[in-house]
Amino acid sequence: MNMKSLAVVIVTIAVLIVVGAMWTIAIKNGLITQDEGVKEAWAQIDTQLQRRADLIPNLVNTVKGYAAHEKKIFETVANARARLLAAQGPAEKGEAAGVLNSALGRLLAIAENYPQLKADNAFVRLQDELAGTENRIAVARIRYNDAVKRFNLAIRRFPGSLFASRWGFRPAEYFEVSAAATAVPEVKFRWRCCRQPTATASRAALPTRNEKPRANFACMCSGGCAAT
Repeated sequence: MNMKSLAVVIVTIAVLIVVGAMWTIAIKNGLITQDEGVKEAWAQIDTQLQRRADLIPNLVNTVKGYAAHEKKIFETVANARARLLAAQGPAEKGEAAGVLNSALGRLLAIAENYPQLKADNAFVRLQDELAGTENRIAVARIRYNDAVKRFNLAIRRFPGSLFASRWGFRPAEYFEVSAAATAVPEVKFRWRCCRQPTATASRAALPTRNEKPRANFACMCSGGCAAT
């Protein structure tokens, strides 16, 4: 082999090494970017879960002002909140969120028996804030799970699968919440009719001041119905 041929071989090998190194670096940087995307998306969920937990003490205190004897429910909510705050990772927090939602459903149901509580401005405001937080959690959950899906596929498919494990990349957990925890429990309001038994309707279905009661309330009185 003459010097010219040897030089060509050396240059070719050098080029292959450089290209291979750049290819490997590009793969690693891509995985790092996706991994950081998962972490950022999870931080959004964690922030909203924390905000949800922060709303609960004020909500409990507001309900206590009208139903101080409901100690068992207050204790259940407190324990569920503590469990959520202590949970680690998406899977554990998802399970804890479901437990907390169930407890909140029982707490909000107390309003059925306390008309003054239903009309309390602080209670209504906290309910609205809780609903807004739940909506943000739902949106953040979709974004997070999408990021997890992309990342997990990247480390399982070629070429990421060649290096992911040795670089310390592991599959990310999805954030799954039970169906009961994906919606804020709805408080029902009773309607009192002078000639018919009590019926129930959601707040969204209540007639306005100038609107006659809807047919589905089966109201037979000429003076209209009154909320209780």
